[in-house]
Amino acid sequence: MIARVLSALGLVAVVAACEPVPGGGTASTPTATPAATPQTARGAARSFARVVQTVEPVAERECRARTQNVNCDFNIVVDDRPGQPANAYQTLDRQGRPIIAFTLGLIDDARNADELAFVLGHEAAHHIAGHIGRQQQNAVAGAVIFAGLATLSGGDASAVRTAQRLGAQVGARSYSKEFELEADALGTIITSRAGYNPLRGAEFFTRIPDPGDKFLGTHPPNRDRIDIVRRTAAGL
Repeated sequence: MIARVLSALGLVAVVAACEPVPGGGTASTPTATPAATPQTARGAARSFARVVQTVEPVAERECRARTQNVNCDFNIVVDDRPGQPANAYQTLDRQGRPIIAFTLGLIDDARNADELAFVLGHEAAHHIAGHIGRQQQNAVAGAVIFAGLATLSGGDASAVRTAQRLGAQVGARSYSKEFELEADALGTIITSRAGYNPLRGAEFFTRIPDPGDKFLGTHPPNRDRIDIVRRTAAGL
């Protein structure tokens, strides 16, 4: 049973991010270029490089202060694959080193350094809060519960496998909205301590489509995200 459950998890995107890593899983980004030389407009590239140099050490200090036995050596890269939408995500390489990737579209779309800093702080917060591990645990629990129900109802092996996959997906999504709000709050702290304005940085929530409050949606409503940034910033 456990082996089948773990196999089902391969279909779950165990990535803490604004969007899942294309292709899913916790693999590194093989076509990524170093963050110091993103291939985008010169002004945006300079702004991004300054943000990385300023925010990364702050994020690593917060990581070391808030965790134990966790790799806090962030590897910040640019996902330069053609045609990628504006996006950022956090994942782990095969050695467990945290990776934060920005697509060229996001770097180009950001209106100011505060937005880039907030996104970087948000993605770093996913790692500090252990969201990938927590998402995996939720996926395992969901897969076990759904598989058990399918077995009790007399389902055959195919039905049990389908239930495992569905349960893993439901489990992984169960607390994704809470994870995003946690990352917004801690990202606000990181952004502010790095010398950037998190309120100005979070203004991009006013430009992106609002996901609303969908059942098992992966992201909370934009108004909730802006509200937690404001409340967290007010307490700093």
